[in-house]
Amino acid sequence: MKKLWSVFLSTFMLLLMTTPIAFAATEEAPKLDSGDTAWVLVSAALVFIMTPGLGFFYGGMVRSKNVLTTIMHSFFIVGLISVEWIILGYTMAFGDDATGVIPGIIGSLDKIGLAGTAGQIWTGTSIPELAFIIFQCMFAVITPALITGAFAERVKFKAYALFMLLWAIFIYNPMAHMVWGGGKLFELGALDFAGGLVIHILSGVSGLTLCILIGKRRGYGKLPILPHHLPMTVLGAALLWFGWFGFNAGSALGANELAASAFVATQAAAAMATISWVVCEWIQNGKPTILGAASGCIAGLVAITPAAGFVAPMPAVIIGLIAGIVCYFAVAVLKAKLGYDDSLDAFGVHGIGGTWGAIATGLWATTAVNPAGANGLFYGDGNLLTAQIISIIVAYLLGSIGTFILYKIVNAITPFRADEAEEVSGIDIVEHGERAYSQSIMTGESLGIQSDLTKID
Repeated sequence: MKKLWSVFLSTFMLLLMTTPIAFAATEEAPKLDSGDTAWVLVSAALVFIMTPGLGFFYGGMVRSKNVLTTIMHSFFIVGLISVEWIILGYTMAFGDDATGVIPGIIGSLDKIGLAGTAGQIWTGTSIPELAFIIFQCMFAVITPALITGAFAERVKFKAYALFMLLWAIFIYNPMAHMVWGGGKLFELGALDFAGGLVIHILSGVSGLTLCILIGKRRGYGKLPILPHHLPMTVLGAALLWFGWFGFNAGSALGANELAASAFVATQAAAAMATISWVVCEWIQNGKPTILGAASGCIAGLVAITPAAGFVAPMPAVIIGLIAGIVCYFAVAVLKAKLGYDDSLDAFGVHGIGGTWGAIATGLWATTAVNPAGANGLFYGDGNLLTAQIISIIVAYLLGSIGTFILYKIVNAITPFRADEAEEVSGIDIVEHGERAYSQSIMTGESLGIQSDLTKID
């Protein structure tokens, strides 16, 4: 009996000692979280509505004869870039680094056509990789759409479509890989929570380059070129503001405290920039305008985008305050002094706002908000600011040089600029055979094809 009891105790002790080791050696597989997945999918839908919203925002600021073309530039790009993203864009941006070809610059083609992504969980999250793919798809869609504001009212549709496809492949995808896909700028330590570098600086600089290469609209600086429908612009701005919560808070990739923090920072910056822009124009011009309020809120949203998941609420307010001021002067003063025709201020709002936001991230980022981030200059570390500045320079170089090369290629294939008669008649009727209105918003006259070259509406 004693022998049996001794064997039993020995066996029990052995099990007691080995069981924890067995548990410790078993790595728990990542699990899907339905709440996180739902939030990311809803955020993807919110970001989707931003692109049609951008069409309204831009559409209200052009003349009535070009409104459909302007909206078409945003709407068509939803289809064009979504297909490009599924077939090629995702693997270029988020595929394994193509180390044997261009290390740290572009992803390999291992996930072409989304191969191998079904049933997978995205690294470091509790969401399906497909949810991450569709969320990032909406980012890829809106980025080239932002550029269209710089050359509104004067380009041919064929050239626009070809350029945007090439731009997404050869400019957006590499930049997304370098910053978000584990490439060179990611290794450098650059932080871009939701797209200040990848989206706003890149699109703003590309827009500036294009508007200079294409040239000014006929009559720019000599004749009044006025927004035809400001209520449409305000509707577009409201849709953008609404969708931006998915843009920024959705980038937390989960329904968690970081998402809530980014949501608050987004609202704080947008609200403050709305006020600061309106105050600036009120002081300078004597009247506060609804166009100024709409522009100010977008400037604040742009500036907080790279910082939203890294900064506390009060720094977000300061970022918005400065964004409204610097973007206002970029639009109202700098553009006039330099004389370029950035039709709807893609560079003044997105390029300048994104630049300020990337710098501000290097100043106010703190690991107290996001342990996965870094501390900025105001929290005792200057390395992040250095990484941000280097990344800004890379974005400016890629946006300007890449756009210049692609413009030359596209223009050699098909003319980019509409000719004078087409521009006077209106791009809507010439390129698409459509009119938005049966009568002119400005004059009440019936809208046939105009032969008087002095008319601008």
